[in-house]
Amino acid sequence: MYIDVISTNSSFYMKLKLLLTCFLLASCGGGGNESDTDSDRVDPPINPPSFSEECIDAGLNIERCTFTHNNIERYYLIYVPANIDQNSEIPLLFSLHGYGGSAIRNIEYTNFRSLADENGFIVIFPQGAPFTSQLVSSSSHWNSGGWTSGSDVDDVDFIETIIDQSLIKHNINESRIYSTGMSNGGFMSYHLACNLSSRIAAIASVTGSMTFETYDECNPSHPTPILQIHGALDPTVPFSGNTTLGMKSIPDSMNYWATFNSCDAEPVIAIADFFDEGYSIQYDYYENCMNNVSVELVLHSTMRHTWPNFNSLSLPASISIWDFLSQYDLNGLID
Repeated sequence: MYIDVISTNSSFYMKLKLLLTCFLLASCGGGGNESDTDSDRVDPPINPPSFSEECIDAGLNIERCTFTHNNIERYYLIYVPANIDQNSEIPLLFSLHGYGGSAIRNIEYTNFRSLADENGFIVIFPQGAPFTSQLVSSSSHWNSGGWTSGSDVDDVDFIETIIDQSLIKHNINESRIYSTGMSNGGFMSYHLACNLSSRIAAIASVTGSMTFETYDECNPSHPTPILQIHGALDPTVPFSGNTTLGMKSIPDSMNYWATFNSCDAEPVIAIADFFDEGYSIQYDYYENCMNNVSVELVLHSTMRHTWPNFNSLSLPASISIWDFLSQYDLNGLID
């Protein structure tokens, strides 16, 4: 089994970890009826428990919000730029960590905070729940099928609950909610595109794919823009798939969405050669899709299982992701 390994030695990670050491307990509040000695009186029905969420200021314009979801304490980190205009509708991006990863590390290696500052959107970094089965165990996961099929965690509803709470607290543009993620977080982004389609406008996956379950049971409600960033040498989520772990190949995932979106059957291919560095990057564009959406694959010839950036692989994943996603809303390409 695999774990996304990101360095935790940076000063940012240590500072943020210190700020987040205060652990909250969130509980669902409920009410009861006063007792009455009159046996003929019919008590009114007991109202269901109300939703309860507690948030703390973790510094750096980040809040940690905790609530109980399906009897499991869950939390997410939310970054709201200091200069955000709450009078205008704000796009919302979910960034999902990999298997065994954490929301804290995801904040660091994606660097979406600076992009949010520049482009005026909110970023939410949810934390996956622990996972234990007969075959594997991990400190965190997203239940997207495949090797996580033994999980009973409802992560689709978890994400939707966060969306609903975000709409209460912020002026979110409901037609511009996006998801991206690395590895298991990429798998989960595909899972949301299939199973929370009415809320998710577009997704981007880095080193993820579709599980067999996501692929077979996918039921999107609208043409969905898809960006896949992958490494040809990825040993963890192979380009050709992994039947044992229930992973579809990258071509299978691309073809699914190209077909669903009624794109051209064959992509337009462009290749950028970096001769001095010894690698190339191939760009596959599936065009002429419904609602002017796009399905795109970025394939790096020497990339393995990592979140790429410009300095290491000439591929700034986070910038590419926001540039792609921000073109679209639930109705397709924004005019």
